[in-house]
Amino acid sequence: MTTQTVHAERPGALAAGAFLRRVARKPLGVISAAYLLLLALACALASVVAPYPPLAQKLDQVLATPSSAHLLGTDELGRDVLSRLLYGGQDTLLGVLECVAVLLVVSLPVGLAAGYLGGWTDRVVSNVTDLMLSVPTIVVALAVLSVFGSSMTVAMITIGILGSAGVIRVIRSAVIAVREELYVAAARTSGVTDPRIVSRHVLPRIAGPVIVQTSLYAGIALALQSGLAFLGLGIQSPAPSWGGMVGEASDAINQDPWLLVPSGGIIALTIMAFGLVGDAVRDAAVERWSGTAPNGRPAAPRTRPAEVAAPDSLDATEPGALSVRGLTVEFDTPEGPVTVVDGVSFTLRPGEVLGLVGESGCGKSVTSLSLLGLLPENGRISSGHVMSGGRDLAAMTERQLTDVRGSEIAMVFQEPMSSLDPSFRVGSQLVETIRAHEKLSRREARERVLTLLEQVRLPDPADVYRRYPHELSGGMAQRVCIAQALATGPRILVADEPTTALDVTVQAEILALLRTLQAETGMSVILVTHDWGVVADLCDRAVVMYAGQIVEEAPIRSLFHHPHHPYTLGLQECNPERWSGTGELPVIPGMVPPPARRPKACCFEPRCSLAGPECTREPIPLLSTAPDDDGLHQVRCVNWQKVQPARTP
Repeated sequence: MTTQTVHAERPGALAAGAFLRRVARKPLGVISAAYLLLLALACALASVVAPYPPLAQKLDQVLATPSSAHLLGTDELGRDVLSRLLYGGQDTLLGVLECVAVLLVVSLPVGLAAGYLGGWTDRVVSNVTDLMLSVPTIVVALAVLSVFGSSMTVAMITIGILGSAGVIRVIRSAVIAVREELYVAAARTSGVTDPRIVSRHVLPRIAGPVIVQTSLYAGIALALQSGLAFLGLGIQSPAPSWGGMVGEASDAINQDPWLLVPSGGIIALTIMAFGLVGDAVRDAAVERWSGTAPNGRPAAPRTRPAEVAAPDSLDATEPGALSVRGLTVEFDTPEGPVTVVDGVSFTLRPGEVLGLVGESGCGKSVTSLSLLGLLPENGRISSGHVMSGGRDLAAMTERQLTDVRGSEIAMVFQEPMSSLDPSFRVGSQLVETIRAHEKLSRREARERVLTLLEQVRLPDPADVYRRYPHELSGGMAQRVCIAQALATGPRILVADEPTTALDVTVQAEILALLRTLQAETGMSVILVTHDWGVVADLCDRAVVMYAGQIVEEAPIRSLFHHPHHPYTLGLQECNPERWSGTGELPVIPGMVPPPARRPKACCFEPRCSLAGPECTREPIPLLSTAPDDDGLHQVRCVNWQKVQPARTP
């Protein structure tokens, strides 16, 4: 095996350098940042750079125009305007900083909690923010100033707290969108804890909205503070402040209109600079993972489970074994709970590849997601057991499932590009997965990652390690996802249609890779698919699902040569690979019924050509037919004996 090496590097320093280079490509942002930096330094060093003290008066030079002695002129008391602007900027900019700091301290954790946790946390936060938004900020600030003796610090803290309500809403919405991304689910299946997912995967993706909201509110805070000072509140005259200087200029506007230009101009320029810097930083942060070049064109490619007691017969303790019994999953809807998966039972044997087959909407993906506790917020396991290693996964808490995900059971999703976080390089994500389960140094984890990338047959592991997901092809991205799933040596792999999003040639390569890896590692695999070719190529047994129920289960040879359920037969006849090329391709009439409108007896009866009165009387149980040479065959059909003669050669 060829050993790949990657030169030691400082990821933080490299990322910071790349970020600064992206910011440097935005002229308006650079100019605005330079202006704000120089302004802040000049105000902080006002005692050094200001030509005069802020209160020094020259009554013989009242309302003087700009000159070499007074670069911005003087006010109605002969005080130097430039000096007063620099000294006044100290309190003004400090107030903006206080307001923005309070805004972020309040809005960021609260918005993250509401969006990521959902449920009652989201409801409480939403109600509180609605109440805060209904309160007029400026009125509350005026009341606070009247109580606390014109303390501008208290006023700015109040403005920051009240302003956080709108930012919380923005952050919450952004987090909800990111939380539904597949790469977040992939991180959870890898065993990464929620705090680390939030810090590593959610925060970078919401950086854009947070930066924009922060920069906008910095401008709003400056305007509000200037307005309060204009009214004579907060900083009291003769102490300089930008808003106070605007008020003084308005009093003398008839004698000297120029006086309003420097005081009002610096406020307008600073507010504009805040916005431009925010846009530049936001764009630079997003470009890291979006695959967008500086010119705007795409860059070149480079539940709380049910608490139920497990019966004694479900002691699946053998490594790689999984026993699912009576699994029922419900989703909450406005009309009430709806059963999506109904009493599903199957066993995955050690080293076996089990196919989960059916049309879209049959419950395959929901079943696979429920095994790892990855159901949507409104979904839950209402009854049943998922036994692995002598433990019932369906009764585990989220914290307990975190230890199982990745280390014992891993998952590969059908959308590889959505399963990888675009904010981070491939190597960083795989290193994170490994270090979440094993106490390895970053160098040791890096070497493990390179071995994994080589194991999944990527041609240049060191190059792939350094790339972002958008720089990979679909096939390469899926190989990376498989490497991530195998990173901690799970005994069971759940593959949810891993080749659906790939072209035919790449599909064959991924299937061959899965076959080889399964043979090399001896892991058990649950393969969710609707492709009978994939089932025949990889699986030892298959479970056919329809309308949330298992309608047939059998070894592959028996299922293909002797299907017992009309639905299984119909799916096989619809396979284009079996079509002779003459006449129309056979289809199953109708469609899968929605969960809320499924028949009480046989769910397939409305679409079945063999249906009779006996199919509508009562629910059909899963029947065991006579075992054949390949093992037990089960079917949910009272007319299963009529299916074989109806099957065309």
